[in-house]
Amino acid sequence: MHKSEDNMILQDEKIRLRPIEEKDTDNIIKWRNKDSVRLNFIYQKLFTVESHTNWLKTMVWTGKVKQFIIHDERVNMDVGSVFLRDIDYENQKAEYGIFIGEDSARGRGIGTMAAKMMVNYAFEELRLNKVFLRVFAENKGAVKSYEKAGFEREAYLREEIFLNGRFRDIILMSVLNQGGKKV
Repeated sequence: MHKSEDNMILQDEKIRLRPIEEKDTDNIIKWRNKDSVRLNFIYQKLFTVESHTNWLKTMVWTGKVKQFIIHDERVNMDVGSVFLRDIDYENQKAEYGIFIGEDSARGRGIGTMAAKMMVNYAFEELRLNKVFLRVFAENKGAVKSYEKAGFEREAYLREEIFLNGRFRDIILMSVLNQGGKKV
């Protein structure tokens, strides 16, 4: 994985992760509001220009969130976003999130590659010890991708979230920094 120090671009031969910019707002809104993306998130409200701009100003630009755009080098197209949120430097952990917004990019291993790159970034650059995530238990494709990226199941939380008139189970997963070993 190559890293550009000046603006923290992370890349390999297949994908590049670049810091999110205001110019990405239209794509973020388009991707995040797709049912195929939105319904896999705990927070399912529709995104607006205002809500996303507020996210950028209060979370990303303040350093509380590290968010990147996933660029598929093979087709030269932005396809989604990946982020670390609730970064807790005192306890050396953060929550991981991802969405692949372009349908053509799903099922091609991009999510797994992006997860591995972000975990390594969290450990090497941010000096974190743990990256965790929450995923709906029925989202088996995502769970499989996270496992390929090195995440392990920590807990199965039954009926953890009440959403759209029903309870949903959540799987809590994490990956630990094993002394600088890359995932």
